[in-house]
Amino acid sequence: MSDDPQLKVLPRLDADQAAAVSALAEAAAQADGVSPLDDQVRLDVNRAEDAGPDTVTHILALSAGTLAGYAHARATESGTLNAHLVVAPDHRRHGVGTALVQRLLEEAGRPGLRVWAHGDDAAAGLLSDRLGFTRVRDLWQMRRRLDLPIAPATYPSNVHVRTFEIGQDEAAWVHVNAEAFAAHPEQGKMTEDDLRERIAEPWFDPLGFFLAVRGTEVVGFHWTKVHPATPAQPDPIGEVYAVGVSPQAQGLGLGKALTITGLLHLRGLGLREVLLYVDGDNEAAIAVYEKLDFARRTLDVMYEHP
Repeated sequence: MSDDPQLKVLPRLDADQAAAVSALAEAAAQADGVSPLDDQVRLDVNRAEDAGPDTVTHILALSAGTLAGYAHARATESGTLNAHLVVAPDHRRHGVGTALVQRLLEEAGRPGLRVWAHGDDAAAGLLSDRLGFTRVRDLWQMRRRLDLPIAPATYPSNVHVRTFEIGQDEAAWVHVNAEAFAAHPEQGKMTEDDLRERIAEPWFDPLGFFLAVRGTEVVGFHWTKVHPATPAQPDPIGEVYAVGVSPQAQGLGLGKALTITGLLHLRGLGLREVLLYVDGDNEAAIAVYEKLDFARRTLDVMYEHP
């Protein structure tokens, strides 16, 4: 059986379309236990109709007037398209995912397409076996309970920690983030505009955004986040949203200390669990997190079509 969906390719979504995509993503999260869209995709979905970069494409798959699937694509500096896709639970195995991927391939052309499969097997068969994709990147989600013991954070005597100040720290944070994540394909490319977008989000809390300062220079940070309760996640959960240390301050234990500072903050909010994302080949970071009692929970995989 095939849904033979009608595909709409759009540069932006209107309010009704954005609401339908968000509802579809929540239904998929409830069914699969993992969110199919990341923060950047959600920001792009919910942009005002007259806003948003020209590098983003939205594809809606409609079946009998119902949103059966959605794909999001964002062009990278190299021209490759990075994509996410989600199919409504009651429209799966009806050809919707295949139709979306084939349209993404048409949009990508050369030099190629990369698609995230959240939860590893959510789209693995479709992408790797049937359409010629290869696995190129693993992203771990790790979690730990906040009622487990947390040792105090220890900082060098010439480093102090304070919280982020809106209107003052944007440029300094972008600089240290770019240094800390110079080799990271997404995090290291964040601009002041990207930061301001997140500052405007309801979840942003400057009191959970910690900066390590040496003299007057920001040399590290821990940005935390709190996910509110949803049907798919009945209890609020904290997140180690991003931890970064300047190359000029490596070897001082700042990554571990900043992580602990954020964990203590999240526990102080009454949260019971915290999650983080880390690339599967980042052995140094994984080792730090495992020593802090984090363990792998789920695995997201990026597949590439040349």
